[in-house]
Amino acid sequence: MFENLNWWEIVALLLLALLIFGERLPNVISDGLRMVRNLRAMARNATGDLSRELGTDIQLEDLHPKAFIRKHLLSEEDEQAIRKPLQGVYDNLRADVTGVHDELKDVAAAADLRTKTSGGTAPAPRAASYDDAT
Repeated sequence: MFENLNWWEIVALLLLALLIFGERLPNVISDGLRMVRNLRAMARNATGDLSRELGTDIQLEDLHPKAFIRKHLLSEEDEQAIRKPLQGVYDNLRADVTGVHDELKDVAAAADLRTKTSGGTAPAPRAASYDDAT
């Protein structure tokens, strides 16, 4: 949560909190921590209730719709049956992209050899633009 802040910024935030809240700062911190504990307890209770209702062990990460369907509704055979038609398409696409990549390398190498053997000067490099960096 605070990985983007250096220690000077954290100290400045603490001093700002001390100036704003003054003597009430310990109470504000304890109220905030109590709220976080209550939220965690509510999440645990909700996952426990859902686990009891469905009859399976559910973790908080399992509540994502894709993970929930994959873990609780599909068997491994069903998942393989869904993936099988798409795997062939993926393999064909991967082979095509690899072929195009290899052809581009060959064209670039041939163009590089032509500029070296032609005796002419190579074209001046163009300035890098934003599109090149992204």
